[in-house]
Amino acid sequence: MQTQALEPSSHQSNKSRSYRIIDCDVHHTIADWSDLQPYLNQPWRTRIGEAGSRVGGLGYLSPAGHRRKDAYPETGGAPGSDPQFLLRQLCEDNKVDTAILTGEIYGWNTHPHHEYANAVVAAFNDWTIDHWLKPYGQLRGAIAVNSNDPLAAAAEIDRLGPRDDMVMVIMGATSTAPYGQKFYHPIYEAAVRHDLPIGMHPAAAGTGLARSVTAVGYPRTFFEYHTGLPTIFQVQLISIIAEGVFEKFPTLKWVFIEGGISWLPQVMWRMDKNYKALRADAPWVRRMPSAYIKDHCYFTTQPIEEPANPQWLRQIFDMIDAQDMLLYASDYPHWDFDAMHVLNKLPLAHRRKIFQENAEALFKL
Repeated sequence: MQTQALEPSSHQSNKSRSYRIIDCDVHHTIADWSDLQPYLNQPWRTRIGEAGSRVGGLGYLSPAGHRRKDAYPETGGAPGSDPQFLLRQLCEDNKVDTAILTGEIYGWNTHPHHEYANAVVAAFNDWTIDHWLKPYGQLRGAIAVNSNDPLAAAAEIDRLGPRDDMVMVIMGATSTAPYGQKFYHPIYEAAVRHDLPIGMHPAAAGTGLARSVTAVGYPRTFFEYHTGLPTIFQVQLISIIAEGVFEKFPTLKWVFIEGGISWLPQVMWRMDKNYKALRADAPWVRRMPSAYIKDHCYFTTQPIEEPANPQWLRQIFDMIDAQDMLLYASDYPHWDFDAMHVLNKLPLAHRRKIFQENAEALFKL
């Protein structure tokens, strides 16, 4: 299939600009589920070949397609399945210096068979190391875990946490209970042991064990589903703060990937207001909620909101001190891939932090 490059960004070349570009959400994927068979023991080896992906769901499908049409490798396979094509299209054409691979596997936490899901995410991690991280120095990985089996997730973090090329733990934003609850704390204990941030990415809402993407039932269209995804992040953020996760784990950092940012001021203001009157409900929360968010939480830029008046977005950036909380992410090779034109209008000092310094410090690159 003939392909064309992504539209080049307006950035200067890697050598001429004064900062590096670190892309914090790049989706690599397997060409076929059978690729994981060498990394699986029986009975999972046979099952992945026969059954393929995790579990049936409602099937919200983007009418624009899940992936960019120009991201299919010349050699065949799905977008994001060819490391050399990805490096050329993303890193060379769009001037990305380091790409953090987030995969597309964390939605397996909605699978009802935990042992099977645990085996598949571990196999994906090993496949990532062998086929992506070892051969290509520009790439870093994230340890995928099944968050609905916290002890197994902690064991997977302990297994791969010592690796320098694994810079984050990643799990699906969809869960069977809010992430602040103690059930999940073994995951956070393991992440802290290895000084790794937790990344949370939309995945599998409304499928398998997961509830609807909304609090009022199932939407009918992808348009509704996709627009409502940030509500998952809002509920998870409120739970993490209100349950005192950052008091129990004071060095833990949390990355909210692909959930937008324009909703953040409202949540911060509402939590601070309610905390003043309702703090007896959560005596373990000892600071204003907004202070925990600013000290412990990061948010990726994709999908960046683009209001009719660009100044409105700048005002939101000012409200949350965005230069200290944002990480650049393209979401390559998905249909709503974000290049850099919105962020290029920011002051140079802010661009340097969002494109390089925040990620560099967080992931110890």
